[in-house]
Amino acid sequence: MWRDTGAPADSFYAARPECGDLPKTKFKIKAGKTLSARRWQAAFSPEGYLDIGSVLSRIQRGGVHPSIRGEVWEFLLGCFDPKSTFDEREQLRQRRRLQYAILKEECKEKDSHVGSGRIITAPIITEDGEPIQDPLVILEANENQENSHNSLSSSTGTREKGETSGEHIKLDKQVIEWKLTLHQIGLDVLRTDRTLVFYEKKENLSKLWDILAVYAWIDKDVGYCQGMSDLCSPMIVLLEDEADAFWCFERLMRRLRGNFRCTERSVGVENQLQSLASITQLLEPKLHEHLETLGGGDYLFAFRMFMVLFRRELSFGDSLFLWEMMWALEYDPDIFSMYEEPGVATDKNEGSKGKAKSIRQFGKYERENLKNGSKSSDAPLPISVFLVASVLKDKSSKLLQEARGLDDVIKILNDMTGNLDAKKACSGAMKLHKKYLKKAKKT
Repeated sequence: MWRDTGAPADSFYAARPECGDLPKTKFKIKAGKTLSARRWQAAFSPEGYLDIGSVLSRIQRGGVHPSIRGEVWEFLLGCFDPKSTFDEREQLRQRRRLQYAILKEECKEKDSHVGSGRIITAPIITEDGEPIQDPLVILEANENQENSHNSLSSSTGTREKGETSGEHIKLDKQVIEWKLTLHQIGLDVLRTDRTLVFYEKKENLSKLWDILAVYAWIDKDVGYCQGMSDLCSPMIVLLEDEADAFWCFERLMRRLRGNFRCTERSVGVENQLQSLASITQLLEPKLHEHLETLGGGDYLFAFRMFMVLFRRELSFGDSLFLWEMMWALEYDPDIFSMYEEPGVATDKNEGSKGKAKSIRQFGKYERENLKNGSKSSDAPLPISVFLVASVLKDKSSKLLQEARGLDDVIKILNDMTGNLDAKKACSGAMKLHKKYLKKAKKT
Protein backbone atom coordinates (compact mmCIF):
# COMPACT_ATOMS: atom_id res chain seq x y z
CA MET A 1 0.00 0.00 0.00
CA TRP A 2 1.17 3.53 -0.77
CA ARG A 3 1.73 5.90 2.11
CA ASP A 4 1.80 9.52 0.97
CA THR A 5 4.35 10.58 3.60
CA GLY A 6 6.71 7.94 2.26
CA ALA A 7 7.30 4.47 3.65
CA PRO A 8 10.83 3.74 4.95
CA ALA A 9 12.55 1.23 2.69
CA ASP A 10 13.14 -1.19 5.57
CA SER A 11 9.50 -1.26 6.66
CA PHE A 12 8.89 -3.95 4.03
CA TYR A 13 11.63 -6.25 5.37
CA ALA A 14 10.90 -7.12 8.98
CA ALA A 15 13.89 -7.26 11.34
CA ARG A 16 14.05 -9.45 14.42
CA PRO A 17 13.10 -7.34 17.46
CA GLU A 18 16.25 -8.29 19.41
CA CYS A 19 18.45 -6.76 16.67
CA GLY A 20 18.25 -3.12 17.69
CA ASP A 21 21.58 -1.69 16.53
CA LEU A 22 21.02 -1.76 12.75
CA PRO A 23 21.82 0.79 10.03
CA LYS A 24 18.87 3.16 9.70
CA THR A 25 17.11 3.56 6.38
CA LYS A 26 17.36 6.96 4.72
CA PHE A 27 15.33 6.15 1.62
CA LYS A 28 11.55 6.47 1.52
CA ILE A 29 9.20 4.87 -0.98
CA LYS A 30 6.91 7.63 -2.23
CA ALA A 31 3.89 7.74 -4.51
CA GLY A 32 4.70 9.62 -7.70
CA LYS A 33 8.45 9.03 -7.41
CA THR A 34 8.92 5.30 -6.90
CA LEU A 35 8.03 2.89 -9.71
CA SER A 36 4.60 1.56 -8.70
CA ALA A 37 2.88 -1.68 -9.69
CA ARG A 38 0.34 0.33 -11.70
CA ARG A 39 2.98 2.22 -13.69
CA TRP A 40 4.97 -0.97 -14.20
CA GLN A 41 1.97 -2.85 -15.60
CA ALA A 42 1.09 0.10 -17.85
CA ALA A 43 4.54 -0.15 -19.45
CA PHE A 44 3.62 -3.49 -21.11
CA SER A 45 1.77 -3.82 -24.41
CA PRO A 46 -1.15 -6.30 -24.60
CA GLU A 47 1.29 -8.91 -26.00
CA GLY A 48 3.81 -8.29 -23.24
CA TYR A 49 6.43 -6.07 -24.86
CA LEU A 50 7.99 -3.80 -22.23
CA ASP A 51 8.70 -0.13 -22.89
CA ILE A 52 11.83 -0.21 -20.73
CA GLY A 53 12.64 3.44 -21.43
CA SER A 54 9.43 4.58 -19.73
CA VAL A 55 10.38 2.99 -16.41
CA LEU A 56 14.16 3.53 -16.25
CA SER A 57 13.91 7.21 -15.32
CA ARG A 58 11.42 6.42 -12.56
CA ILE A 59 13.71 3.75 -11.10
CA GLN A 60 16.70 6.10 -11.35
CA ARG A 61 14.84 8.73 -9.34
CA GLY A 62 12.83 6.75 -6.82
CA GLY A 63 13.60 3.04 -6.95
CA VAL A 64 11.10 0.20 -7.26
CA HIS A 65 8.13 -0.60 -5.04
CA PRO A 66 8.89 -3.80 -3.04
CA SER A 67 5.74 -5.51 -4.31
CA ILE A 68 7.18 -5.70 -7.84
CA ARG A 69 10.90 -5.55 -7.10
CA GLY A 70 11.68 -9.17 -7.98
CA GLU A 71 10.10 -9.08 -11.45
CA VAL A 72 11.65 -5.68 -12.25
CA TRP A 73 15.10 -6.94 -11.24
CA GLU A 74 14.74 -9.84 -13.68
CA PHE A 75 14.67 -7.28 -16.51
CA LEU A 76 17.35 -4.97 -15.08
CA LEU A 77 19.75 -7.90 -14.68
CA GLY A 78 19.11 -9.29 -18.16
CA CYS A 79 17.11 -12.40 -17.30
CA PHE A 80 14.44 -11.32 -19.77
CA ASP A 81 14.34 -9.29 -22.97
CA PRO A 82 11.97 -6.28 -22.95
CA LYS A 83 11.21 -7.12 -26.60
CA SER A 84 9.75 -10.53 -25.65
CA THR A 85 6.07 -11.40 -25.13
CA PHE A 86 4.39 -12.73 -21.98
CA ASP A 87 4.25 -16.21 -23.54
CA GLU A 88 7.90 -16.17 -24.61
CA ARG A 89 9.02 -15.20 -21.12
CA GLU A 90 6.90 -17.86 -19.48
CA GLN A 91 8.37 -20.51 -21.77
CA LEU A 92 11.89 -19.29 -20.99
CA ARG A 93 11.12 -19.28 -17.25
CA GLN A 94 9.93 -22.90 -17.38
CA ARG A 95 13.02 -23.96 -19.38
CA ARG A 96 15.27 -22.30 -16.85
CA ARG A 97 13.46 -23.92 -13.93
CA LEU A 98 13.98 -27.29 -15.54
CA GLN A 99 17.63 -26.47 -16.22
CA TYR A 100 18.17 -25.51 -12.58
CA ALA A 101 16.48 -28.73 -11.42
CA ILE A 102 18.91 -30.72 -13.59
CA LEU A 103 21.92 -28.79 -12.26
CA LYS A 104 20.75 -29.27 -8.69
CA GLU A 105 20.24 -33.00 -9.22
CA GLU A 106 23.74 -33.23 -10.71
CA CYS A 107 25.13 -31.62 -7.55
CA LYS A 108 22.99 -33.85 -5.34
CA GLU A 109 24.55 -36.91 -6.98
CA LYS A 110 27.96 -35.58 -5.96
CA ASP A 111 26.88 -34.65 -2.43
CA SER A 112 23.57 -35.76 -0.96
CA HIS A 113 23.30 -32.72 1.33
CA VAL A 114 22.29 -30.59 -1.68
CA GLY A 115 18.51 -30.29 -1.71
CA SER A 116 18.19 -32.17 1.58
CA GLY A 117 17.32 -29.15 3.70
CA ARG A 118 20.57 -29.56 5.63
CA ILE A 119 23.45 -27.11 5.67
CA ILE A 120 27.04 -28.27 6.09
CA THR A 121 29.15 -26.16 8.46
CA ALA A 122 32.21 -28.41 8.84
CA PRO A 123 34.51 -30.05 6.26
CA ILE A 124 33.24 -33.34 4.81
CA ILE A 125 36.41 -34.37 2.97
CA THR A 126 40.15 -33.82 3.20
CA GLU A 127 42.16 -32.00 0.54
CA ASP A 128 43.09 -35.44 -0.80
CA GLY A 129 39.42 -36.27 -1.28
CA GLU A 130 39.19 -38.67 1.64
CA PRO A 131 35.85 -38.55 3.51
CA ILE A 132 36.03 -37.24 7.06
CA GLN A 133 34.58 -39.90 9.33
CA ASP A 134 33.88 -37.62 12.30
CA PRO A 135 30.24 -36.50 12.66
CA LEU A 136 29.36 -33.55 10.45
CA VAL A 137 28.05 -30.35 11.93
CA ILE A 138 24.95 -29.39 9.99
CA LEU A 139 21.95 -27.15 10.39
CA GLU A 140 18.66 -28.95 9.98
CA ALA A 141 16.87 -26.54 7.69
CA ASN A 142 13.91 -28.68 6.72
CA GLU A 143 10.55 -26.95 6.95
CA ASN A 144 9.25 -29.58 9.37
CA GLN A 145 12.14 -29.18 11.80
CA GLU A 146 11.24 -27.60 15.13
CA ASN A 147 14.77 -26.69 16.25
CA SER A 148 15.46 -23.03 17.04
CA HIS A 149 16.86 -20.88 14.23
CA ASN A 150 20.48 -21.35 15.28
CA SER A 151 20.34 -24.94 16.48
CA LEU A 152 23.09 -27.21 15.19
CA SER A 153 22.87 -30.96 15.05
CA SER A 154 25.36 -33.74 14.36
CA SER A 155 25.11 -36.35 11.65
CA THR A 156 27.42 -38.95 10.25
CA GLY A 157 26.29 -37.82 6.82
CA THR A 158 24.80 -39.80 3.98
CA ARG A 159 27.13 -42.00 1.97
CA GLU A 160 27.44 -40.96 -1.64
CA LYS A 161 26.46 -43.27 -4.51
CA GLY A 162 28.74 -46.26 -4.88
CA GLU A 163 30.32 -45.81 -1.43
CA THR A 164 29.94 -48.60 1.10
CA SER A 165 31.53 -49.23 4.46
CA GLY A 166 35.27 -49.67 4.07
CA GLU A 167 35.50 -48.45 0.47
CA HIS A 168 35.74 -45.03 -1.10
CA ILE A 169 35.46 -43.83 -4.70
CA LYS A 170 38.39 -41.66 -5.79
CA LEU A 171 36.94 -38.22 -6.53
CA ASP A 172 37.72 -35.99 -9.48
CA LYS A 173 39.85 -32.93 -8.60
CA GLN A 174 37.01 -30.53 -9.49
CA VAL A 175 34.59 -32.43 -7.27
CA ILE A 176 37.08 -32.30 -4.39
CA GLU A 177 37.52 -28.53 -4.79
CA TRP A 178 33.76 -28.06 -4.86
CA LYS A 179 33.14 -30.24 -1.80
CA LEU A 180 35.82 -28.35 0.12
CA THR A 181 33.81 -25.12 -0.29
CA LEU A 182 30.46 -26.48 0.94
CA HIS A 183 31.10 -25.97 4.65
CA GLN A 184 32.39 -22.42 4.04
CA ILE A 185 29.15 -21.67 2.19
CA GLY A 186 27.26 -23.03 5.19
CA LEU A 187 29.17 -20.89 7.68
CA ASP A 188 28.57 -17.76 5.57
CA VAL A 189 24.87 -18.56 5.06
CA LEU A 190 24.37 -18.71 8.83
CA ARG A 191 25.88 -15.21 9.13
CA THR A 192 24.05 -13.59 6.20
CA ASP A 193 21.19 -11.16 6.93
CA ARG A 194 20.38 -12.96 10.17
CA THR A 195 18.72 -9.78 11.43
CA LEU A 196 15.82 -10.46 9.02
CA VAL A 197 12.75 -12.34 10.20
CA PHE A 198 12.76 -13.94 6.73
CA TYR A 199 15.76 -16.09 7.66
CA GLU A 200 14.14 -17.44 10.81
CA LYS A 201 12.49 -19.88 8.39
CA LYS A 202 15.01 -22.64 7.93
CA GLU A 203 13.85 -23.48 4.40
CA ASN A 204 15.00 -19.98 3.33
CA LEU A 205 18.48 -20.64 4.73
CA SER A 206 18.47 -23.95 2.89
CA LYS A 207 17.52 -22.22 -0.39
CA LEU A 208 20.44 -19.83 -0.01
CA TRP A 209 22.89 -22.68 0.68
CA ASP A 210 21.60 -24.76 -2.25
CA ILE A 211 21.82 -21.88 -4.74
CA LEU A 212 25.37 -21.01 -3.72
CA ALA A 213 26.41 -24.68 -3.81
CA VAL A 214 25.00 -25.13 -7.33
CA TYR A 215 26.58 -21.89 -8.54
CA ALA A 216 29.98 -22.92 -7.12
CA TRP A 217 29.72 -26.12 -9.18
CA ILE A 218 28.76 -24.54 -12.53
CA ASP A 219 31.25 -21.65 -12.32
CA LYS A 220 34.40 -23.67 -11.74
CA ASP A 221 36.76 -20.76 -12.51
CA VAL A 222 35.38 -18.75 -9.59
CA GLY A 223 33.64 -21.32 -7.41
CA TYR A 224 32.50 -19.80 -4.12
CA CYS A 225 34.06 -16.80 -2.38
CA GLN A 226 33.07 -14.91 0.74
CA GLY A 227 30.72 -12.06 -0.12
CA MET A 228 28.63 -14.05 -2.58
CA SER A 229 26.07 -14.90 0.10
CA ASP A 230 25.50 -11.15 0.63
CA LEU A 231 24.85 -10.73 -3.09
CA CYS A 232 22.57 -13.76 -3.35
CA SER A 233 20.47 -13.20 -0.22
CA PRO A 234 18.22 -10.43 -1.66
CA MET A 235 17.32 -12.71 -4.58
CA ILE A 236 15.96 -15.31 -2.14
CA VAL A 237 13.97 -12.62 -0.33
CA LEU A 238 12.48 -11.14 -3.52
CA LEU A 239 11.82 -14.23 -5.66
CA GLU A 240 9.79 -17.05 -4.15
CA ASP A 241 10.84 -19.71 -6.64
CA GLU A 242 14.35 -21.01 -5.93
CA ALA A 243 15.18 -21.47 -9.62
CA ASP A 244 14.14 -17.89 -10.44
CA ALA A 245 16.33 -16.62 -7.59
CA PHE A 246 19.24 -18.72 -8.86
CA TRP A 247 19.11 -17.28 -12.38
CA CYS A 248 18.79 -13.74 -11.07
CA PHE A 249 21.90 -14.33 -8.94
CA GLU A 250 23.70 -15.94 -11.89
CA ARG A 251 23.00 -12.83 -13.99
CA LEU A 252 24.30 -10.57 -11.22
CA MET A 253 27.47 -12.67 -11.06
CA ARG A 254 27.97 -12.13 -14.81
CA ARG A 255 28.60 -8.51 -13.88
CA LEU A 256 30.63 -9.13 -10.76
CA ARG A 257 32.43 -12.45 -11.16
CA GLY A 258 35.57 -10.64 -12.33
CA ASN A 259 35.89 -9.23 -8.81
CA PHE A 260 36.07 -12.76 -7.40
CA ARG A 261 38.51 -14.26 -9.91
CA CYS A 262 41.84 -14.82 -8.23
CA THR A 263 45.16 -15.98 -9.60
CA GLU A 264 48.50 -16.54 -7.92
CA ARG A 265 49.47 -13.01 -8.90
CA SER A 266 46.31 -10.96 -8.50
CA VAL A 267 42.83 -10.60 -7.05
CA GLY A 268 40.08 -9.81 -9.55
CA VAL A 269 38.86 -6.68 -7.82
CA GLU A 270 42.30 -5.09 -8.28
CA ASN A 271 41.22 -3.79 -11.71
CA GLN A 272 38.44 -1.76 -10.12
CA LEU A 273 40.72 -0.59 -7.32
CA GLN A 274 43.22 0.63 -9.93
CA SER A 275 40.42 2.42 -11.78
CA LEU A 276 39.35 4.04 -8.51
CA ALA A 277 42.93 5.23 -7.95
CA SER A 278 43.08 6.71 -11.48
CA ILE A 279 39.75 8.53 -11.04
CA THR A 280 40.73 9.93 -7.64
CA GLN A 281 44.14 11.02 -8.94
CA LEU A 282 42.49 12.87 -11.82
CA LEU A 283 39.58 14.45 -9.94
CA GLU A 284 40.85 14.69 -6.36
CA PRO A 285 44.66 14.89 -6.68
CA LYS A 286 45.28 16.15 -3.12
CA LEU A 287 43.29 13.26 -1.63
CA HIS A 288 45.08 10.73 -3.83
CA GLU A 289 48.48 12.11 -2.85
CA HIS A 290 47.51 11.99 0.84
CA LEU A 291 46.32 8.37 0.58
CA GLU A 292 49.54 7.41 -1.20
CA THR A 293 51.58 9.07 1.56
CA LEU A 294 49.69 6.96 4.12
CA GLY A 295 50.50 3.78 2.15
CA GLY A 296 46.98 3.44 0.77
CA GLY A 297 47.77 4.01 -2.90
CA ASP A 298 46.51 0.51 -3.71
CA TYR A 299 43.05 1.52 -2.36
CA LEU A 300 42.59 -1.85 -0.66
CA PHE A 301 40.58 -0.09 2.05
CA ALA A 302 37.74 0.10 -0.52
CA PHE A 303 37.83 -3.67 -1.15
CA ARG A 304 34.62 -4.48 0.75
CA MET A 305 32.51 -1.81 -0.93
CA PHE A 306 33.24 -3.37 -4.32
CA MET A 307 32.84 -6.99 -3.26
CA VAL A 308 29.39 -6.72 -1.66
CA LEU A 309 28.12 -3.47 -3.25
CA PHE A 310 27.70 -1.46 -0.05
CA ARG A 311 25.73 -4.15 1.79
CA ARG A 312 27.69 -3.34 4.98
CA GLU A 313 27.34 0.43 4.72
CA LEU A 314 23.57 0.51 4.16
CA SER A 315 20.43 -0.93 5.70
CA PHE A 316 18.93 -3.91 3.86
CA GLY A 317 16.20 -1.85 2.16
CA ASP A 318 18.55 0.98 1.21
CA SER A 319 21.08 -1.42 -0.32
CA LEU A 320 18.34 -2.83 -2.59
CA PHE A 321 17.41 0.70 -3.64
CA LEU A 322 21.05 1.49 -4.41
CA TRP A 323 21.44 -1.66 -6.50
CA GLU A 324 18.36 -1.09 -8.65
CA MET A 325 19.29 2.56 -9.11
CA MET A 326 22.77 1.52 -10.31
CA TRP A 327 21.37 -1.10 -12.69
CA ALA A 328 18.82 1.34 -14.11
CA LEU A 329 21.50 4.00 -14.63
CA GLU A 330 23.81 1.65 -16.53
CA TYR A 331 21.07 -0.35 -18.27
CA ASP A 332 21.92 -1.54 -21.78
CA PRO A 333 19.03 -2.92 -23.88
CA ASP A 334 21.46 -5.46 -25.38
CA ILE A 335 22.11 -7.06 -21.99
CA PHE A 336 19.78 -10.03 -22.57
CA SER A 337 21.25 -10.92 -25.97
CA MET A 338 24.80 -10.47 -24.68
CA TYR A 339 24.14 -13.11 -22.03
CA GLU A 340 22.05 -15.46 -24.15
CA GLU A 341 23.94 -15.38 -27.46
CA PRO A 342 27.62 -16.42 -27.41
CA GLY A 343 29.93 -13.93 -29.04
CA VAL A 344 27.60 -10.96 -28.82
CA ALA A 345 29.32 -9.65 -25.69
CA THR A 346 32.60 -9.28 -27.56
CA ASP A 347 30.93 -6.81 -29.89
CA LYS A 348 29.47 -4.72 -27.08
CA ASN A 349 31.84 -1.83 -27.53
CA GLU A 350 32.08 -1.77 -31.31
CA GLY A 351 29.93 1.35 -31.55
CA SER A 352 26.83 0.05 -33.36
CA LYS A 353 24.40 -0.26 -30.49
CA GLY A 354 23.64 3.45 -30.14
CA LYS A 355 22.44 3.63 -33.74
CA ALA A 356 20.36 0.46 -33.58
CA LYS A 357 18.26 1.43 -30.59
CA SER A 358 16.54 4.50 -29.23
CA ILE A 359 18.77 6.32 -26.77
CA ARG A 360 15.92 6.39 -24.22
CA GLN A 361 16.23 2.61 -23.83
CA PHE A 362 19.64 3.10 -22.24
CA GLY A 363 20.22 4.12 -18.64
CA LYS A 364 21.43 7.66 -17.98
CA TYR A 365 24.97 6.50 -17.11
CA GLU A 366 25.21 4.40 -20.27
CA ARG A 367 23.89 7.32 -22.33
CA GLU A 368 26.78 9.46 -21.12
CA ASN A 369 29.23 6.76 -22.22
CA LEU A 370 27.60 6.64 -25.67
CA LYS A 371 27.48 10.42 -26.01
CA ASN A 372 31.14 10.76 -25.13
CA GLY A 373 32.24 8.00 -27.48
CA SER A 374 33.32 5.79 -24.58
CA LYS A 375 33.35 2.67 -26.71
CA SER A 376 37.01 1.87 -27.08
CA SER A 377 38.55 -1.57 -26.83
CA ASP A 378 38.37 -1.17 -23.06
CA ALA A 379 34.93 -1.78 -21.58
CA PRO A 380 33.40 1.29 -19.88
CA LEU A 381 33.99 1.46 -16.14
CA PRO A 382 31.06 0.20 -14.04
CA ILE A 383 29.15 2.81 -12.09
CA SER A 384 30.25 1.15 -8.83
CA VAL A 385 33.75 2.64 -9.32
CA PHE A 386 32.29 6.15 -9.41
CA LEU A 387 30.06 5.37 -6.43
CA VAL A 388 33.09 4.54 -4.31
CA ALA A 389 34.89 7.61 -5.71
CA SER A 390 31.85 9.70 -4.73
CA VAL A 391 32.02 8.36 -1.17
CA LEU A 392 35.73 9.21 -0.95
CA LYS A 393 35.09 12.70 -2.30
CA ASP A 394 32.35 13.21 0.30
CA LYS A 395 34.80 12.19 3.03
CA SER A 396 37.83 13.96 1.53
CA SER A 397 37.98 16.83 4.06
CA LYS A 398 37.82 14.42 6.98
CA LEU A 399 40.38 12.10 5.40
CA LEU A 400 42.78 14.97 4.67
CA GLN A 401 42.46 16.50 8.14
CA GLU A 402 42.17 13.47 10.41
CA ALA A 403 43.74 10.44 8.70
CA ARG A 404 47.32 9.93 9.92
CA GLY A 405 47.53 6.29 8.92
CA LEU A 406 45.60 3.56 7.12
CA ASP A 407 43.81 2.61 10.33
CA ASP A 408 42.34 6.12 10.43
CA VAL A 409 41.21 5.82 6.79
CA ILE A 410 39.44 2.53 7.54
CA LYS A 411 37.84 3.96 10.70
CA ILE A 412 36.53 7.05 8.88
CA LEU A 413 35.04 4.89 6.12
CA ASN A 414 33.59 2.39 8.61
CA ASP A 415 31.87 5.27 10.40
CA MET A 416 29.72 5.63 7.26
CA THR A 417 27.73 2.55 8.28
CA GLY A 418 24.16 3.70 8.77
CA ASN A 419 25.02 7.23 7.62
CA LEU A 420 25.44 6.74 3.89
CA ASP A 421 22.71 8.22 1.70
CA ALA A 422 22.25 5.92 -1.32
CA LYS A 423 20.50 8.52 -3.46
CA LYS A 424 23.11 11.18 -2.72
CA ALA A 425 25.91 8.70 -3.49
CA CYS A 426 24.36 7.86 -6.89
CA SER A 427 23.93 11.53 -7.72
CA GLY A 428 27.55 12.18 -6.75
CA ALA A 429 28.70 9.24 -8.87
CA MET A 430 26.92 10.62 -11.95
CA LYS A 431 28.54 14.05 -11.48
CA LEU A 432 31.99 12.52 -11.08
CA HIS A 433 31.44 10.31 -14.13
CA LYS A 434 30.55 13.33 -16.27
CA LYS A 435 33.53 15.27 -14.98
CA TYR A 436 35.84 12.29 -15.51
CA LEU A 437 34.74 11.81 -19.13
CA LYS A 438 35.43 15.48 -19.89
CA LYS A 439 38.86 15.46 -18.28
CA ALA A 440 39.80 12.10 -19.74
CA LYS A 441 39.02 13.44 -23.22
CA LYS A 442 41.49 16.29 -22.76
CA THR A 443 44.33 14.07 -21.52
